[in-house]
Amino acid sequence: MIIRTFGLSAIVTVGALAASFLYLGWTGLALCAILGILEVSLSFDNAVINASVLERMSLFWQRMFLTVGVIIAVFGMRLLFPLAIVWVTAGLNPIEGFRLAMNPPPDGAERFPDGHPSYETILFEAHPEIAAFGGMFLLMLFLTFVFSKQQLTWLSWIERPLAQLGRLDQLAVVIAVIALITVTEYLVSDGTRAAVLVAGLLGMITFIVVDGLGSMFQRGHTRAASAPSGPSPATVAAGKAGFFLFLYLEMLDASFSFDGVIGAFAITSDPILIALGLGFIGAMFVRSITIYLVRKGTLGEYRYLKHGAYWAIGALAVILLLSIRVEVNDLVSGLIGVAFIGAALVSSVRANRREGRKTNRDATVAATR
Repeated sequence: MIIRTFGLSAIVTVGALAASFLYLGWTGLALCAILGILEVSLSFDNAVINASVLERMSLFWQRMFLTVGVIIAVFGMRLLFPLAIVWVTAGLNPIEGFRLAMNPPPDGAERFPDGHPSYETILFEAHPEIAAFGGMFLLMLFLTFVFSKQQLTWLSWIERPLAQLGRLDQLAVVIAVIALITVTEYLVSDGTRAAVLVAGLLGMITFIVVDGLGSMFQRGHTRAASAPSGPSPATVAAGKAGFFLFLYLEMLDASFSFDGVIGAFAITSDPILIALGLGFIGAMFVRSITIYLVRKGTLGEYRYLKHGAYWAIGALAVILLLSIRVEVNDLVSGLIGVAFIGAALVSSVRANRREGRKTNRDATVAATR
């Protein structure tokens, strides 16, 4: 199963490393490997959340996630997305932006001799808007989870009270708006405040629309499947529901990739190496991990793993919003996510052991009667 799940990712990784070596020699190979490790370490919580969504999708849409989704992740988010930022913020079309990225200023300067900013500088200047969009999207995802009633709780001392508060309609939206207003008031300079506010609102709106459409078609699928008669509506509804879940997954991947794409520029500004490392290596392995979690049934076996991933998402959302003003090392983002996932995994193992001991005791008592 491991070979079948990770085999393609391993082949793509070897190809990407070979391409980076042919492109820039040993330096290119080392940078590509570092970027791939960076992406996987930052995105393990993404894989857990993806798995919780993917297991509700049909086999067709799972395959779409592994094929079309990979193309979007590699070329869309890791190559075209930075070029699109340069296009929007600097008025350079993608071809000019790519040319700018491939021909940086001499001696690593932030600007060319004529005063024009470098590709890397343009992206860093656009970071507040990017962080606001991605941070608010992920914050809405986290708040929607903690304010909803869960059959199983991990951090019960806080999750249960939050679920009770979630009875107030649209509380997640209210909290998110308050957070966005606070961030724009205290962490954003006057010159970019309006742009950051709009970007944050767009992140919220995007989540509400995509999540709402997915929920609507899921409810339609449930009602259709339970109908006593009618022309196989389950297949048709599943297709619609699967499409919006696929769209939802791609938006999740985009939001998770923001910190990785921006963080990559601390290592290299070369778009070819970023696409090879983050996209071909990192994104492929994240998808393989997602499929492995689904096929292995890991989320069912380790009951609190999903909860840990959502708390990691909440931490990442806060980090993204804080990074508008404060520089946060990517290592911190990765370690926080690993800490939440690891703690949830340990809690799951302990709960399974307790449950196993209880089952054995009950069986022993029953046998002695």
